[in-house]
Order: sequence, then C-alpha cells, then structure tokens
Amino acid sequence: MEIRRANIQTDLEPVWEIFRKVIATGDTYVFDPNTSRDDLPKHWFASYMDTFVAEDHGAIVGTYIIKPNQIDLGSHIANCSYMVDPNCHGRGIGKQLCEHSIQFAKEKGYIGIQFNIVVSTNEAAVRLWQKFGFTIIGTTPKGFRHKDLGLVDTYIMFKDLTASG
Repeated sequence: MEIRRANIQTDLEPVWEIFRKVIATGDTYVFDPNTSRDDLPKHWFASYMDTFVAEDHGAIVGTYIIKPNQIDLGSHIANCSYMVDPNCHGRGIGKQLCEHSIQFAKEKGYIGIQFNIVVSTNEAAVRLWQKFGFTIIGTTPKGFRHKDLGLVDTYIMFKDLTASG
C-alpha cells in the first residue's frame, strides 16, 4: 500500500465514494449524510489543507486531510480527519494513515495534533488514537447527534509532537 498526496483531478471520484459511504452512517462524522458531491472539494480538497490517499493495487482505500487547527496564532497545531473505505476495515489502513499523518505533521513543523470532535461511541477510533499517544483532553456533553443513539458525548483529543516517545 502506498500513501501519497491526493490529486483532485484523478482522486476526487474515489475519495467521494469513500466519503459518501462513511458519512451515510451518521455515526462518526459531523457531515450531513446528504452532503452533495459538489461540496467535497471544500471539505476535503481546500487550498489550506493537505490531502492524502492510501492506494492499494490501484484502488483508493483510504484518505486523510491535515490542516492547521486554527488560523494565525493557532496554526502550529494540526487537525486531521481520516476515512477508510468501509469495505476495507480491519486491514490496518487507519493505522497507516495515522502514522503517515504524524510524520507529515512533524515534517511540516506542527508541534501537536488536535482532534476537535471524536464521537465517544466510535470506540475503535478512540482506541486507535490512544494507541498513537493521543489523550482525551476534554469532553463535550451531547456534542454529536448520532443517527441511532441520539445525543452522545464527543472528545477533544491531543498529541504533543514535541514529546519524546
């Protein structure tokens, strides 16, 4: 598997297919499940973000974005979002995307990565981020309207990229 920079000209459609499948469940991302394909460039290919794809034998199986968490005086902290094709879960793609994003963030000069909204019921993601050294630094009570469970808590998670280990 290769992780490379995404090309909006050639990767928009396969990324859209992953994005569409992931948000359709209404259980992990804030995007409305009815978000249109026309909105994908502003959510996943904007000029202020770096977009990557994971390609396996010619097929796009995952993607992530990394961008400054805030503008100007908050731009030294990164923010990332990851999506894996649901048909490819369990193959370690999320792990590889996370490893790649941490390395890229360090190379780009970010000193930390913050996830502003991790849905508490997305236990697999929470465990994966914790495995990579992210800690829960805050909870927003009832911060997400889960499609099936109603209002559930969300976490703010952070990883210090300047710490050793």
